[in-house]
Amino acid sequence: QVQLVESGGGLVQAGGSLRLSCAASGNIVRINGMGWYRQAPGKERELVASITRGGSPNYVDSVKSRFTISRDNAKNTVLLQMNSLKPEDTAVYYCNADQMLLGSRYAYWGQGTQVTVSS
Repeated sequence: QVQLVESGGGLVQAGGSLRLSCAASGNIVRINGMGWYRQAPGKERELVASITRGGSPNYVDSVKSRFTISRDNAKNTVLLQMNSLKPEDTAVYYCNADQMLLGSRYAYWGQGTQVTVSS
């Protein structure tokens, strides 16, 4: 099993910044994709940003130019730098990672960290 531990959430005013971090540990062979999802009350979980092992990022349109995702393959960590935060960014943010084991893909989730942006 692989464990993902997130940190860095909190309360911030609109226009402020937060940085989320996630560290993977446990039965790691080779983490492939890593990413961040979020879920606001009454809404479905959505992909915010993802990054390939090679470092290619992908963002949902609503966060482009404001959020930056990065990773350290040696440390099995992924960061999400969030700038110019808006009240609509308020949600629980979840770290996600996947790897292949014996031909099967396994996806792992963190416990979630709350981000609240006040107007």
